[in-house]
Amino acid sequence: MTRMVTIYGTQECPFCLRAERLLRTKGVLDLVKIAVDADPGERQRMIARAGRSSVPQIFVGNTHVGGFDDLAALERAGLLDDLLGIQSRAKCAAP
Repeated sequence: MTRMVTIYGTQECPFCLRAERLLRTKGVLDLVKIAVDADPGERQRMIARAGRSSVPQIFVGNTHVGGFDDLAALERAGLLDDLLGIQSRAKCAAP
C-alpha cells in the first residue's frame, strides 16, 4: 500500500495530469486532487502549505515534493518508490 498523495492543481494544467499519470503508474490509489482554480480558499491553503503559488504542488503524506519536475526528478533518481512507500521486489524477497 502506498502513502496518500495530494495534488493541488487546476483543471487545465498539463503538468498536473502528467503528475497524476506518473503516480497512477506507480500504483498510487490514494490520490486526492484539489482544484485550486475552483476555490480561491484552496489556492490560499496550497500557498500556505507549500510556500509556492504555481501548480501542481504535490505532497506525499505531509512531505512536500514540489511540482511535476521535482516528482520526475525523484523518479529518475530512484527515490520516488521509497517516498511513496513502495517496496521493490528485491527488498520483499526473502534472502
